[in-house]
Amino acid sequence: QVQLVESGGGLVQPGGSLRLSCAASGMIFSIDTMGWYRQVPGKQRELVATITSGGRTNYVDSVKGRFTISRDNAKNTVYLQMNSLKPEDTAVYYCKAGGVRTVTTIMDFMDYWGKGTLVTVSS
Repeated sequence: QVQLVESGGGLVQPGGSLRLSCAASGMIFSIDTMGWYRQVPGKQRELVATITSGGRTNYVDSVKGRFTISRDNAKNTVYLQMNSLKPEDTAVYYCKAGGVRTVTTIMDFMDYWGKGTLVTVSS
């Protein structure tokens, strides 16, 4: 089985910064796309940023210029550097690993989610 564990959430003042990390573990052969999503109670989960194994990135418009996604393929880890945080960035942030192949299911491409980490932006 593959597990994703997020870390780095917390309380920060508006204008501050946080760095989220998500490490995937298990008998992983490869991961296609890794990304961050966020969800506020009562609303749908939304994409924040994604990054492919080749380093191609994609961001939701509301975070462009403030957030940076990066990835360490050797460690199966994805990061989200969040700067100039705003109260509207408050949410539970979830990590997703897409197109995961394991050494035992190498012909299957599966998606996995982490349990989430809370980011609160407030003064």
